[in-house]
Amino acid sequence: MNSPKEVAQNYIAIGVGKTKLSVGRMLALSLLAGMFIALAGVGSTIASVTVASPSLAKLISAAVFPVGLAMVLVAGSELFTGNSLLIIPVLERQAKVTGMIKNWVFVYIGNLVGGVLVAALSVYSGTFDLFSNAAAVSVIRTAVAKVSLSFGDALLRGILCNFLVCIAVWISFAAKDVVGKIAGLYLPIMLFVLSGYEHSVANMYYISAGLFAAKNTTYAAAASDAGVNLSKLNWGSMFTKNLLPVTIGNIIGGLVLVGVLYWFVYLSGGKKKEPAKKKK
Repeated sequence: MNSPKEVAQNYIAIGVGKTKLSVGRMLALSLLAGMFIALAGVGSTIASVTVASPSLAKLISAAVFPVGLAMVLVAGSELFTGNSLLIIPVLERQAKVTGMIKNWVFVYIGNLVGGVLVAALSVYSGTFDLFSNAAAVSVIRTAVAKVSLSFGDALLRGILCNFLVCIAVWISFAAKDVVGKIAGLYLPIMLFVLSGYEHSVANMYYISAGLFAAKNTTYAAAASDAGVNLSKLNWGSMFTKNLLPVTIGNIIGGLVLVGVLYWFVYLSGGKKKEPAKKKK
């Protein structure tokens, strides 16, 4: 396996390559990543409604969700949250801040499109009819809960989430085979889902799926019967009440707590100046 220092050194070239992708490739790869994370969300939701116990449902959901990041890293795609690590080549002066921001903007857009696309396809294909519409109720309840968070709670949960996501990415880069990568990323991702932390890309799917599902009269009636209040759920609240604070938190958690700290530990000061030659 690669040591943590080797991971840091190897990421410089990886990050530079990400900043130099064409806009078309960024959008295509980020669309795939958004779909991968969203499909993990679909599976996670459906798995969770197979049991009656809320605590067991949470554990099962957390156990399924890591498949999303496994697809992102092994199949190859661009994920906004993981790309917080682009600060490493920037701090090494191998990539420009403008290149990092360009990547973030277009990857975020592509992730959003991918997540919303899977949400729409899942709802309108009747995927959430499963278990007498219990899956649909779960999707709507999750969306409502996410837009009901306070700005501070969403921000802090976003920080903790992407700290764990970027640690998962970091561990996966330590492995030299597919099995090792998946095993390495699995537990940190499971931990963030189990703890209820907030992932901006996952929420692009979860909230939009809840919005689409709430437009279905059968799903909406089932959710209302289950005590879910739909009044706060709309496209505006998706962006202002959740994605805005969660995205800020994700950047802080990944960029500062992982990218900057590991750069400081393993790379900063690594290029020592040669001592000046004495004049004869």
